[in-house]
Amino acid sequence: MFRIRITPRWELERVDGAAPQADTTALIALLAAIAETGAIAEAARALGLSYRNAWGQVKQAEALFGQPLLVAGRGRGSTLTPLAEKLIWADKRVAARLSPLLQSLASELEGELERTLPAPPRVLRLHASHGFAVAALLEELQAQQLPLELRYRNSFESVAALAHGECELAGFHVPIGEFEAAAAERYRSWLQPEKHRLVHLAVRTQGLFAAPGNPRRIGGVEDLKRPDLRFVNRPTGSGTRLLTELLLARHGLSPRQVNGFDNAEFTHAAVAAFIASGMADVGLGVQTAAQRFGLHFIPLLRERYFLAFNAADEARPDLRALLALMRSVPYRSRVAALPGYEAAHTGEVCGVREAGLVG
Repeated sequence: MFRIRITPRWELERVDGAAPQADTTALIALLAAIAETGAIAEAARALGLSYRNAWGQVKQAEALFGQPLLVAGRGRGSTLTPLAEKLIWADKRVAARLSPLLQSLASELEGELERTLPAPPRVLRLHASHGFAVAALLEELQAQQLPLELRYRNSFESVAALAHGECELAGFHVPIGEFEAAAAERYRSWLQPEKHRLVHLAVRTQGLFAAPGNPRRIGGVEDLKRPDLRFVNRPTGSGTRLLTELLLARHGLSPRQVNGFDNAEFTHAAVAAFIASGMADVGLGVQTAAQRFGLHFIPLLRERYFLAFNAADEARPDLRALLALMRSVPYRSRVAALPGYEAAHTGEVCGVREAGLVG
């Protein structure tokens, strides 16, 4: 069994070649440690660096930018300049946008390598919209060395892939309440009560993201028509994009009235990073992403996240192992610890009709 890890890495260099380029991986780790400890000496110690090495990294980067990254306080303390803080935010945005894609690619490559073996193992394939509980599930499976090939796709693509035999599990989410019937209708052509079963992953809260302290005084969906607000959306075909359209219709708004409706980011975290960077004022996503980027969160509704699978596969040992892991106390506790997530029914299996997704 192979394990592939692909992580984002970016470099900085001046186009005139006046200063050496900087590998941001080490630099941003150092800046983040300084922000946490308040002193470069403490940050260096925490990272296992010498004081001289740490100062060298800072000075090299300052030479690259031509301005300081640290402000010396009284005594031996140091604080970050706005430029240093922006570098940390840039790295968070890179990770938010690319990490899920790279994680998905790594999982696909693992599967391709495994299939080159003389007797390739039979591995469960999960196609799912990105979510924090899904990411936690993959990490738990990897820790227990239970193979799973993960591909992040939007909810509708995932369920269609299951129907076409491209995967064994499909992750999708459905809002609870007034929008449930309209959202469920989109999945009915793919999910068949006689053929498919569902396992409950989590209940999570969706809402509006705004800058810390909500300086633009955003109160709800009705504010999205304000021309002074810049909105950042999710891609066409995603469950959250559908939810956005349903919310707008509920408030008598059209997408054309929303400034930035066509600007899209792949994940909830990427939307949060976009707003935290000041490139937009408002977006829709799950509470966990808002909290991780220090954003103001306005809850709107709760939704259920399911994994669908073929009923004929329920006896497969690898699927039974996955279901057992989802029901375990460690995994349920991990899901419940995510802000805005509930794990009361995590791991429970039911029918499509029992879940209320068909009439």
